[in-house]
Parts: sequence; C-alpha cells; structure tokens
Amino acid sequence: MKRIGIYIQLFAVLCLFACQEKKQDSVVTPWGEITDTIPVGDEFDLEDIQRNGELIALTLTGPETYYDYHGRHLGTQYLLCQRFADKLGVSLRVEVCRDSAEMVQRLDDGEADLVIFPTGTVVSPEAASTSTTKGDTLSHALPLKNWMVGVEKDDLRAELIAWYRPEILEEVKKEESFLLSSRSVKRRVFSPMLNRAGGVISHYDGYFQRYASTIRWDWRLMAAQCYQESTFDPQARSWAGACGLMQIMPGTADHLGLARSSIFDPEQNIAAAARYLGELERSFSDIRERSERTKFVLASYNGGGFHIRDAMALARKNGKNPQRWHDVEPYVLGLSKPEYYNDPVVKNGYMRGSETVDYVRKIQERWNSYRGVRTVRSTFAPSGTPQKAKHERKKKYQI
Repeated sequence: MKRIGIYIQLFAVLCLFACQEKKQDSVVTPWGEITDTIPVGDEFDLEDIQRNGELIALTLTGPETYYDYHGRHLGTQYLLCQRFADKLGVSLRVEVCRDSAEMVQRLDDGEADLVIFPTGTVVSPEAASTSTTKGDTLSHALPLKNWMVGVEKDDLRAELIAWYRPEILEEVKKEESFLLSSRSVKRRVFSPMLNRAGGVISHYDGYFQRYASTIRWDWRLMAAQCYQESTFDPQARSWAGACGLMQIMPGTADHLGLARSSIFDPEQNIAAAARYLGELERSFSDIRERSERTKFVLASYNGGGFHIRDAMALARKNGKNPQRWHDVEPYVLGLSKPEYYNDPVVKNGYMRGSETVDYVRKIQERWNSYRGVRTVRSTFAPSGTPQKAKHERKKKYQI
C-alpha cells in the first residue's frame, strides 16, 4: 500500500509540472485529490485546442449551417469549419443549440471555441453578457461575419483570419452542390425492366421474391425501391458511403450483421436491406394501415425515421392525421423551412424533404408500373405539365 501511495504522489507531481502555469481543476479520486491535466478556463486557446485534439463549434440546424443527410453531416458552414479543423490538425465537434442566446451564453461560459450563426442572425444585447459583447465586437474583424470566436482565444482568431480566403467558401459551395447531385453516385444505369412481356424486372428477381416475403412485402415493391437506389447496379456507391444494390451504409451493415467484405454481394445486400425494412416496419407499427405504413417506411429508409417522426408531430400539432402519408407529406416538405424545422415539436432540425417525398413518389409509381397499375398523379406532376396543374399542386401543399 505504501508503494501505491508513492506512485500516486509522483503522478500528482508530474501533472503539476506538465500543466505549468495553466489554470487547473482539482479532481477527487478514490486515492485522494489530484490536479486534472487538461487546462480549463477562458484562456483555452489555439495551443490547448491542438493539444486536446478537438475544435468545438456551436450552431443552429439549417441548410446553410448544419444538418444530417443520409447519415452524413452537411451544411456550407459546417464543411467550411471542417476544413478549418483539418488545417489545425484536430477533429471537429459540432453541437446544435436551441437558439442564438444559448450559443452566446455557452461560448461566454467557455464551453465552445467558436459559434456559427445563420447568415443574417442578429444577437440581441440582452442575449450577450459583457465578455461576450467583447467577443462579438472582435468577431467583426473576422472575414466570416457570422462566426464568433471565444473572448480569450486571440491565437485561434488570428489563425482563422490568416487561413480564410473567399475562394475556400466558393470551393465548399461547389463541393456541397456536387454531393447533393446525382453525379455524386457512381453507378451504371440499367433498364427499369429487363423483359416486360415476360414479367422479368431484373437479374435479381429471385432474391427480391425470397427476402421480400420475409417482411410480407410485394417483391416488385422491393425491386422498385432497388431501381431507385442503384438502378440495379450491384457496384453502385454514393459519396456518403452507401453501397450496393440497396445502397446500405457501412454502419447500417454492421448493425444488420452484414460483413463489409460482402456489402456488394447482391444476395447479401438485398437480404440485409430486407432486415432493415423489417426493423422500420416494426418501428412504425403504430400506423395500423399497411399501405400507409409502407410509405412511411420508404420515407424513413431515405430520409431517416427521426425526421419522419418530426413531420408526424407537425401534422398532429396542426390538426392533421399523423398516420396518413397524404397529411404528413406536406410537413416533410416543410422541414426545409425555418418556421417548421425550428418548431418546438421538431427534435431533429432541418431535412431535405423534397428529396424524400420524391423518393416515395417515384417508387410508388414504378411499383404501379411493374404491376400494370395506372398511376394517377394528383400530387406531384412531372415537368412540362400544364400551368394549371402546377398551380393546383402548389395550392394543395401550401401550409
């Protein structure tokens, strides 16, 4: 025991020498009180950030700032901040706040290194303390007017000023535009139906028939979804990392028990997708009508179940039926607008709702085509339709 006590005392002394003049916190351990090795306080500047290996930024959810897209984070300001973190040689941690006042207060309390406001945000005097007001004044010297650096982080501020060039912002905007386009998905385009006369949709019909039956789906619906995901290309890969026929993310593959070495195998990819669809079916078991539940499952496969639940909450709040896709769909679209993704009932912020709505619509239409059922387009008309139809669609979905 005496030897252990000596080791503990030696460890405490080494911590004190390592920290030198930095302000430290005391940590109580089962062996007594020692000094933490991580410096704390407002003076936590560039050198400390690099030593700690993490840059902490606060922001609000939104298309410009930060949002989730197919399991990856996007937003022009987020991508810009990620580049700055890469320049510093540290990881980036982004935390989403409820409002600007919370961001300002947390920055003032030393909980973050910088704040990223949506463009045009005005911080009220009441929301800022004296020290943060100082930081806000200094932030006007920053080339990025909607970024605010912590008060005592002069070195971090100087590094940001030296690093930023307007060309970097333009590069980031082009990168994001590419990632959100179909050009970012590497795939070969195959015919949506291999042999219409013979009822053959693809080379993988046997797999669709086998695994769709395990979740009591029409195999042609799963085939329609596969075409939307990969156009029947088993080697398809998206920029976000989604792989194979059903565009399964590596993390989802791990969860489903699909080995990453087998993620491009057609049968195993389809089998794993069926398991995932089954999970989504069970997660939406509160939607009793099967045909309605299928639409919610497809929307969740594309946009994330958490966003779809947000849209359902909005529909419920506005007196609509949250278990009817026709009623929820406008709020999926609405989640791309601040008045909706900032609503208190929304827990997961902004989403690109138009993409998800279009995803569900196209799969339903292709499924109808595979079954020989005529599709009546009463909601989303294709380009080139008469102006009257477009006007009716806009009026119908105005919320």
